[in-house]
Amino acid sequence: MTNPVFQRIQAEIEENPVVLYMKGTPVFPQCGFSARVVQILSHMGVPFKGVNVLEDMELREGIKQFTNWPTIPQLYVKGEFVGGCDIVTEMFQSGELAQLLEEKGIPHNASA
Repeated sequence: MTNPVFQRIQAEIEENPVVLYMKGTPVFPQCGFSARVVQILSHMGVPFKGVNVLEDMELREGIKQFTNWPTIPQLYVKGEFVGGCDIVTEMFQSGELAQLLEEKGIPHNASA
């Protein structure tokens, strides 16, 4: 049996090179962790799609089951789950995030 929420998530992460499931929107994040990931992506000039999980309870729970990851935000690059706020922050600081974006062919400015 296929879960319609999982199908929606799968479609979103396949159609958009970089997707951030977050609380709020990229313009108005509604939690500090979501805001930090938006800040990092914006700082790096990475084009991304923000998906507000607060607008959809099924999505909010579904995304956690989809990745088996308990927290939001969740960042996907080219259909691959990268991580939440702490992982993205660490990867940004170490240069790993720029490297990953490079490998996946995502435009960005690498200056940290």
